[in-house]
Amino acid sequence: MATLIRSKLSNVATSVSNKSQAKVSGMFARMGFQAATDEEAVGFVHCDDLDMEHRQGLQMDILKSDASEEGAEPPLEGDIHYQRDGTGPLPPSASKDEGICSELSGQGKPKITAWEAGWNVTNAIQGMFVLGLPYAILHGGYLGLFLIIFAAVVCCYTGKILIACLYEENEDGEIVRVRDSYVDIANACCAPRFPKLGGRIVNVAQIIELVMTCILYVVVSGNLMYNSFPNLPVSQKSWSIIATAVLLPCAFLKNLKAVSKFSLLCTLAHFVINILVIAYCLSRARDWAWDKVKFYIDVKKFPISIGIIVFSYTSQIFLPSLEGNMQHPKEFHCMMNWTHIAACILKGLFALVAYLTWADETKEVITDNLPSTIRAVVNLFLVSKALLSYPLPFFAAVEVLEKSLFQDGNRAVFPNCYGGDGRLKAWGLTLRCALVVFTLLMAIYVPHFALLMGLTGSLTGAGLCFLLPSLFHLKLLWRKLMWHHVFFDVAIFVIGGICSVSGFIHSLEGLIEAYGSNIED
Repeated sequence: MATLIRSKLSNVATSVSNKSQAKVSGMFARMGFQAATDEEAVGFVHCDDLDMEHRQGLQMDILKSDASEEGAEPPLEGDIHYQRDGTGPLPPSASKDEGICSELSGQGKPKITAWEAGWNVTNAIQGMFVLGLPYAILHGGYLGLFLIIFAAVVCCYTGKILIACLYEENEDGEIVRVRDSYVDIANACCAPRFPKLGGRIVNVAQIIELVMTCILYVVVSGNLMYNSFPNLPVSQKSWSIIATAVLLPCAFLKNLKAVSKFSLLCTLAHFVINILVIAYCLSRARDWAWDKVKFYIDVKKFPISIGIIVFSYTSQIFLPSLEGNMQHPKEFHCMMNWTHIAACILKGLFALVAYLTWADETKEVITDNLPSTIRAVVNLFLVSKALLSYPLPFFAAVEVLEKSLFQDGNRAVFPNCYGGDGRLKAWGLTLRCALVVFTLLMAIYVPHFALLMGLTGSLTGAGLCFLLPSLFHLKLLWRKLMWHHVFFDVAIFVIGGICSVSGFIHSLEGLIEAYGSNIED
């Protein structure tokens, strides 16, 4: 009896501690600590969800121990949350193919306001990759500015129609949420013949985008360090190797708690850097080269600019989870409007002002144009932010790969990479390290920020933001659509397809040329 009482008291104390930790984490999430790390496309509101699932998994273990001691029935399998250390089972309602988008619609989780949701979306579309937008204006002129506006309008619209695909009308004529993620929508469109095909296509696109985002972080780190200290006998490739050595511990990550603590600081530093760049440009307003901005396009390089601009707006992959966690989902449309309007204005002004300042000398990363006196300080802040942002897309890509290839039950291609005690096996850790090394090799052999960003935006950005949402909307809701919605969806699909193919081809050609030149060197 005494042992039982001590066990009960210990369980109660642990439960209280977990609840307190959940409240503190929720407070930090509302301040932006959780979501800010992932502003670059990547599913980047899920940092808080990962930790929340981990805590709930711990609490469910407590409930399970209580039930076993009292002889009661074990909790339902669907109430047990998957733990990041691999010791907890996966709920049947969350398919392994769903990757990081398999969170349910927020049941049992703290809801967020429209302002907090807008903060997450803003972090996703106002990240450090806006530093490549002036380079897009260099090759597109006023048409590049128009494309920044056009991409904002289209991405706002496709985000709304993607959420519309989560809902259907029930027998009573009520609109109810029947799906929870982008993967669910994709699977519904491919059912009944290929019920899992759509989800796998979305997961492949997601993995490509996440890995390419990691590569871009390594590229931009090497580029910024090399241009900050040009007098040092260290090449850009060497700086990339040093950055990767710093990032290698990411392979040992079990959760993102340690990383998320720095996310708000990174975001604030990024906004300060943007303000510094704009302030410097305004100080040279008398020398602005208005005559350099023309209605012309570089036929060969402008399609790459399309991919750069589209990539800077990618956020669709995590919108279903975000909308499901809002206190008032009806405010989602309004939130999308003001976040994309703000992004459009800020991106357009930043790109135009920076291009007017440096005109034809505009570089791929605009901070490389700053005077050497302040360039090193600004670039060091950016490098720190890139290195601290790398773990989130890396961890998300690893999670999708592990669930799809190693933890998919009887359908798994390879044996489980986790042991019976929940620890990662040695060969699983080796594969994680290999993924870090792969991002390094790509950054070394193709150290071109704009080309990689354009390729990613044209391939996965256009697909996830333009093509798939419009196609899914037509497939699932075509009987209820007004004619103008059908017209918009078809137009977006056609225009997005043309831009995607054109940008992908030109970006790939540029990468092949760059790779060839690197081999010769």
